[in-house]
Amino acid sequence: MPRVYPYQPILLRILHGAAAVLTVLALISGFWVYNTYDKRWGALPLPTLGDIQGIHGTIALTFLLFLPIFALYSFHLGYRRLIQEQSLSQLKKYGKPVFWISIHHLINTLMLLSVTLAVVTGRMMKEEWLPAREINHPWYLVHLIAWVCVFISIALHLLMGAKVGGVPLLLSMFNWKVKGEDSFPSWLKGFKIKHSSLVLRATEFVVIGGIVLAFVLPVLSV
Repeated sequence: MPRVYPYQPILLRILHGAAAVLTVLALISGFWVYNTYDKRWGALPLPTLGDIQGIHGTIALTFLLFLPIFALYSFHLGYRRLIQEQSLSQLKKYGKPVFWISIHHLINTLMLLSVTLAVVTGRMMKEEWLPAREINHPWYLVHLIAWVCVFISIALHLLMGAKVGGVPLLLSMFNWKVKGEDSFPSWLKGFKIKHSSLVLRATEFVVIGGIVLAFVLPVLSV
C-alpha cells in the first residue's frame, strides 16, 4: 500500500522550511565562530574562515528580519501546534498520545523562546570581542546558552515529531503537493487575532517583545 502523508498547509511548509534553513545555517556558522575564537569547551578541526563572524552576522540578521513573520504565523495561524491552556494538565497523562502531543507543543514553544533569546543576545554582542579573546562578556555567554537551547530544542522537535506522527509527519514538510483549497487567497484563513489562552498570550508577548528589543537595544546602546 502507498504510504499516506498528512497534508500540511503550503504557507506552513514555506515558512517552516525557511526557518529550518536559516536556523541550521545560524547554528553551524555560530559554532564555527566559537570554534575559531573560543574553544574552551572543546573544538573541531574546522578550517579557519577569515570573515566567519561576518557570515554568521549576515545569516543572523536575515533570520531576525524573517522571525517576526514566522512568529506571527506561529501564534495566529499555527497556534494549535504551541502550548495550550490544558497542556500542563495533559502532561499528567504519561504514556498516552495526548501526553506526547503536549510535549511536542511545549518543545515548539520553547524553540520560539530560544531563538528569541538568541537573536536578542546576538544583537548585543560587539564584533571586536572575540578577535580580542574577550570571551567572558555576559551577552556572549548567554548567547552561547541560547545557541545550546536552540540546538537541543531542534533535536527534540524532530524526535517528538517522529514520536507523534512518525516518518510520514516529518516528510510531510517536504511534500510540495498543493490542494486546490490551499491557494494563496486562503492562506490567512483561520487567522486568530486574540487568543483565549492566557499562557499563549503571555508567550507571544515575550517573543514579540524580544524581537522588538533585538531591533531597538543595539540602537540605544550606541
